[in-house]
Amino acid sequence: MTFNRPSCSAVAAAALLSALVLPGCTVGPDYRGAPAVAQDSTGSKTFVRAANSGTTMTPAPPNQWWLAFNDPQLSELIAAAFAHSPDVRIAQARLRESRAQLDQQNANELPKLSANAAALRAREPDLSAFNSGNNGGNGSTSSSGRGPLQLYTAGFDASWEIDLFGGTRRAIEAASTNAQAVDADLADTQVSLAAEVARTYIELRDEQTRLEIAQRQAQTEQNILTLTQQRRARGTAADVDVERLTTQVENTRATISPLDAQVTDSLDRLAVLTGRAPGALDEQLAATRPLPALPQTVSIGDPSAMLQQRPDIRAAERRLASSNAEIGEHVADFFPKVTLLGDIGFSASDPGHLIRKSNFSWVTVPYLQWNVFDFGRTLGSVHAAEASRDEAEAQYTKTVLEALQDANSSLSRYGHQREHLVTLQKVEASATHSAVLMRQRYTAGVSTLIDLLDTQRQEFTAQQNVVAGQAELLKDFVSLQKSLGLGWQI
Repeated sequence: MTFNRPSCSAVAAAALLSALVLPGCTVGPDYRGAPAVAQDSTGSKTFVRAANSGTTMTPAPPNQWWLAFNDPQLSELIAAAFAHSPDVRIAQARLRESRAQLDQQNANELPKLSANAAALRAREPDLSAFNSGNNGGNGSTSSSGRGPLQLYTAGFDASWEIDLFGGTRRAIEAASTNAQAVDADLADTQVSLAAEVARTYIELRDEQTRLEIAQRQAQTEQNILTLTQQRRARGTAADVDVERLTTQVENTRATISPLDAQVTDSLDRLAVLTGRAPGALDEQLAATRPLPALPQTVSIGDPSAMLQQRPDIRAAERRLASSNAEIGEHVADFFPKVTLLGDIGFSASDPGHLIRKSNFSWVTVPYLQWNVFDFGRTLGSVHAAEASRDEAEAQYTKTVLEALQDANSSLSRYGHQREHLVTLQKVEASATHSAVLMRQRYTAGVSTLIDLLDTQRQEFTAQQNVVAGQAELLKDFVSLQKSLGLGWQI
């Protein structure tokens, strides 16, 4: 029986055929999706706090929720934050990095090609003296008469690792889903940033409004103090009345300085959130403006929609998919790897004759590598990847549960704050009416200064509480939109 050795062409063809036929095999577990966690598309169980929140359930609440405030300055600030905030730029840089890593993994499926060229010049040693001594000094010499050796080469080297068992494909899958997770991280940064800008803006308008109320109240009390001092000069008011009014005026003025400091702090925080230095927004936002108007209808999506749109949940799900793909990437190390090596080029002793058919050479080599005995290294890597997948699954479950808790807590706070604000407004109306009546009675001389001061203090406190209550309700609205995962931009 005669064995015919296959040619290099036959070996290369067989390896290429294997590369085309076998890559359908991809080892490792296929991703089956994230586990179901407390999902109820009707919202009757998952959004248990929605019943008394004063909200309506719609399939798709508006993503740019701040537009419902009809406040151009707030919209401009959020747009500026999206464009210039360092947090967004950090998240964008991480996204570019993850996409570049995906490009690297995609390139691993393709052959690697490199060019090479070399010029070799070498001189042989002169052996004439050595030969003369060996000839017994008979005077006979040997001269090579040859010049330096010269060799010129140019060509290409190529290598291609055939992805027989899907290790490279699993690595690409892991990199792709990780890039999607980082993309969701960018969206989550935008959600948090929009909410933080809105909350700070609302606090600014709240502080400016309460500061204006305090200044107006201090001026009113100062006018009454001046009038009382005039009455004392005429002998119709006692010194104790002047002292009481002076104390009241100073107490009211004492509330102005802290509010002024809070306004400055809010201005600086807004500047930093929009990527500018503290003080950059002082001129733009210095004028006192009323709090934004709360929209008449507040819509929320059902829980299933929330699970799809909250960026932190999407990021956790994509990281779960990525960790699942990494298992297959390590499982592929159990199996052999086949690499096709090839070289084509030209060699000649004269550079002018380098590119000739007679000087052309080529070689192809199928190279097999298989770590048959690695003493558990590959198995350890697989077990570590499986544990990482289990951790990602638990993290996903935790993220979903915390998101549902966040949404329900926001719904509860919003509903209770609405009721609380109604009570505060009733108190303010009563206090204002009482203060008007008491000022009339005091002017007519039928009530005491103590009664007047008491009603004014109650009116001032009620006005401050209503403004603070309105601001708190607006901030609860913002927190609700954030808990629903709204506010991110493509």
